[in-house]
Amino acid sequence: MSEQGKGSASASAAAPAPGSDTYKGWLFKWTNYLKGYQRRWFVLSNGLLSYYRTQAEMAHTCRGTINLATAHIDTEDACNIVLSSGGRTYHLKASTEVERQRWVTALELAKAKAIRMMNDQSGDEEPTSQSDRSEIQGTLKILVSKLDDLSTCNDLIAKHGAALQRSLSELEGLKVPVEGGEKIKAVNERATLFRITSNAMINACRDFLDLAETHSRRWQRALQYEREQRTHLEETIEQLAKQHNSLERAWREAPTLVSSTPSAPTTNKGETDCLCRSRKEEASDEDEDTEYFDAMEDSPAFITVTASENTQHRSMSPSCNDVSGKELQPRRQRRTHIPDKPNYSLNLWSIMKNCIGKELSKIPMPVNFNEPLSMLQRLSEDLEYHELLDKAARCDSSLEQMCLVAAFSVSSYSTTVHRTAKPFNPLLGETYELDRLEEFGYRSLCEQVSHHPPAAAHHVISQRGWTLWQEITIASKFRGKYLSIMPLGAIHLHFHASGNHYVWRKVTSTVHNIIVGKLWIDQSGDIEIVNHRTKETCQLKFSPYSYFSRDVPRKVTGVVADSGGQAHYILSGTWDEKMESSKIVQSSRGGSGSEGKQKTVYQTLSPKLLWKKYPLPENAENMYYFSALALTLNEPEEGIGLTDSRLRPDQRLMEDGRWDEANSEKQRLEEKQRAVRRRREAEASDALDEGREYEGYQPLWFHQRRDSITGETNFVYKGGYWESKDRQDWSMCPDIF
Repeated sequence: MSEQGKGSASASAAAPAPGSDTYKGWLFKWTNYLKGYQRRWFVLSNGLLSYYRTQAEMAHTCRGTINLATAHIDTEDACNIVLSSGGRTYHLKASTEVERQRWVTALELAKAKAIRMMNDQSGDEEPTSQSDRSEIQGTLKILVSKLDDLSTCNDLIAKHGAALQRSLSELEGLKVPVEGGEKIKAVNERATLFRITSNAMINACRDFLDLAETHSRRWQRALQYEREQRTHLEETIEQLAKQHNSLERAWREAPTLVSSTPSAPTTNKGETDCLCRSRKEEASDEDEDTEYFDAMEDSPAFITVTASENTQHRSMSPSCNDVSGKELQPRRQRRTHIPDKPNYSLNLWSIMKNCIGKELSKIPMPVNFNEPLSMLQRLSEDLEYHELLDKAARCDSSLEQMCLVAAFSVSSYSTTVHRTAKPFNPLLGETYELDRLEEFGYRSLCEQVSHHPPAAAHHVISQRGWTLWQEITIASKFRGKYLSIMPLGAIHLHFHASGNHYVWRKVTSTVHNIIVGKLWIDQSGDIEIVNHRTKETCQLKFSPYSYFSRDVPRKVTGVVADSGGQAHYILSGTWDEKMESSKIVQSSRGGSGSEGKQKTVYQTLSPKLLWKKYPLPENAENMYYFSALALTLNEPEEGIGLTDSRLRPDQRLMEDGRWDEANSEKQRLEEKQRAVRRRREAEASDALDEGREYEGYQPLWFHQRRDSITGETNFVYKGGYWESKDRQDWSMCPDIF
């Protein structure tokens, strides 16, 4: 407590009144459970809150910074402050309640100012140009005013200087000793020099003002020219992006065309992508700068350096690149577009202000916030890059297989970067099948097995050597400015030939700018993938977005290690674009980093492309930013189960652009579901009164079992769906639509 008191005294002495441009002082910051709260020097300036271990560190090392324009400020108790922004959270403690209130006031004022500045900068081009002109004119007015002040001062100096000289002349006329007369004469000369200098200063200021007025018009013309050039460049880049999109789509269709030529070898499209890119990377990445990776929390930092060319050729391992047994099948023609999204306006705040702190799944939402897909269909989108698992099933090395599994786990987030709309909450008993047996060798089935909490079970079986299953419960909270979505539950992946069994969990998704600004999504957190047969692991870190970070946005880094903890591969990339792996050929202990921890230096081969995102279809911005796969998910099909998401009337109406009718249907379906739940609760109550056992709701295609690996109880596929589809017997399906 003595240290806290000392910190308080320092803060009070160093910090000016809240509302000024800079606010400084000592606060206690939570570090971890071992060290608890540690005393740190905080500086609030220009809308940014930065902290240092000591005041001396301000000259060279900043420990962290939060932009208050996007930060959420909360107070836990009398002395605590919680700041969160972009997935980063600071837990701070002041020594007294008064000190905490001073900081909160300063933070709120700085935040309001930062938001105003950000809004000013985000305006249209012409208003900005007008504001620039007015700012220049305002500056010139200030200069004129200051020049007038200087002129007034100059007049006063001249007046008082003349009086001083008269007085000195009178002193010279008096009978004073010779020595005194010399001194008076010297003072008189200095006063004259002072007046001459002040006149010169005024003349120089007047020249500066004339120059500023002359050049202000030139500055305005130059600024306007630069704006026009930027607009022209933006239009050019947009045209190039569209052409690039078309070329990538043509390239994606190329393998199918090549396979129709008898002399051309049949090749997996994903492998072609990987091999071609790998050769390009080998040629271009040799001279790259050393790449630095941020260390994951509580793990040593590491640096990777690319090995020399002769080392690379000795250590190549091609075991996953062999094409074996996968022939391209003639694909069924599926749809490539859906009706454009209508331009409906809605006041988001009027709906959301009453929802703060509530579970999102319990809030009645109009379809205006939705996309025409259910959560079950979004879950099925994880299979967009299924070829990564097909390729992994053919790997001889379990460590190389782990790299591909890691790339697959990251690829499932690539579709979310523009998908800010909410999927439909599935009704209890709703199902969704994705039958791609003839085209890609797999069949996928999802079922909503619980409504509160909402939980979906998913099972995929592939003829190409793997089975995937998961049960996902979505926990979500609306916090006023951002929405946190936490998927709970494990994902299991089993390879038939090797028996390798991988388990991992999803990271947290955050939707920012819920109330003001453009919505954007970030993924943050850690994923640990474990091969329970070999005990090999992969640690992936999804770095939260930071405005001040020099790293690329949406960065993902990882390390693949064997059962003994020795690292074999470095993974790097972004969750919205691509993932690469670099084989480690040598590791050594390096120097200390900024935190004083010793870094491990990994010498690696050139990176190999594991996965790259497919380009979005043309006109995707008007089709909810759906990928090519997502466009096909709600396509009507014959023979599907009666509870399939494609048969939901509200979702179908929304896709067709009939949103008012969709809202009415959505309310009808939800009320129908509530009525069934009330009837079920009444039956349970009657059974309890009569002493009978009531089984309650049981899913149709999944049942609960304890997992032998994780020890958790979850829903797994019990079979029967595809057999019922073959017989076209859906008599067991409940009436939910």
